[in-house]
Amino acid sequence: MSGMIWIAAIAAYLIGSIPFGLLFARWLTGRDPRSHGSGNIGATNAMRTGGKRVGALTLLADILKGTIPVAVAIMFDSEQLLVAIVALAAFIGHIFPLYLRFKGGKGVATMFGVVIPWMPWVAAGSFAVWLIVFRLTRYVSLASIIAGIALPLFAWPLGASVEAVVACLLLGGLMIARHYSNIGRLWAGIEPKTGSS
Repeated sequence: MSGMIWIAAIAAYLIGSIPFGLLFARWLTGRDPRSHGSGNIGATNAMRTGGKRVGALTLLADILKGTIPVAVAIMFDSEQLLVAIVALAAFIGHIFPLYLRFKGGKGVATMFGVVIPWMPWVAAGSFAVWLIVFRLTRYVSLASIIAGIALPLFAWPLGASVEAVVACLLLGGLMIARHYSNIGRLWAGIEPKTGSS
C-alpha cells in the first residue's frame, strides 16, 4: 500500500503541476500571465491576460487536473487515506508546480476539482457560498476565501470521513494562505472588484 500511495501521489502532483494558464495564454495570445496583472497563472489572471477564452480554458483545465487524479484513485482504490493524499498532491502541484520552480496559482479551481468526484455535495455547497459572496461583493478573492472556510464546515455534517475532513481543512487553509496579498488589499480597501478597471 505504501508503494501505491507514493506512485499515486507523485503522479497526481505532476498532473497538478501542469501550468495550463501559462500554456493557453502563450498558445492563444503569445502573452505570459506572469508578466501581467497579478502575475498569477490561475484562471482569473489568465482571463485578464488573454481574454475570456483563455480564462475559460484555464478554469476547466485547472478543475480537471484535480478531478481526474482523484476520480482515478476512487475508481481503483476506495481507501480514504489514498484519496486524500492524491487530492492534496494534485492541489499542491498547482500551487507549487515543479515546472515553474514552485511558483503557481492560488488553487481555487483545483480545490473544487479534487472535491467534486470525492464529495460532490461538499463541492456544491462550497461553490454556492462562493457564488453568493461573489454576487454580493464582486470580489473573486473574498468569495474564494469564504468558500475555503466553508469547505470543511460542509464536509463534517455531510458525513465525510475523518481523512476527508482533514483534507478539506488543509485544502481550504492552503488556498486561503495563498491569498495573503489579497487579504491585505481587502483589509486596506484597495482590492479590485471584477468588472472594475
